Amino acid sequence: MEKIIKRAFIDAIGTAAYIILVVLILFSLQIFASKEDNIIIPIAMLLLFVCSVAITGFLVFGKPVMLYLDGKKKEGVSLLGYTIGILFLITIIVFIFLIAYYSLF
Repeated sequence: MEKIIKRAFIDAIGTAAYIILVVLILFSLQIFASKEDNIIIPIAMLLLFVCSVAITGFLVFGKPVMLYLDGKKKEGVSLLGYTIGILFLITIIVFIFLIAYYSLF
């Protein structure tokens, strides 16, 4: 069970790191400060969305599905549950920091 929790933690941290990396790249490119409308922007954002779903889907569901299909159903479901739970805790922590930041400034 400890191995599954460790793997879930790594998967959740990897997902959070990927999301942070995408946001940092978007802000460094100043995508949000465009001066004119352009058809390429919605196309790029939808492509980014699809790629993000594929990557995070692999990070969150890849190993649990493999375990489940290998007959280790309990381990697969546990890994998925722990990964989603840890990712939820990371989300709550980020929102707490966000609330604290806007309350102080």
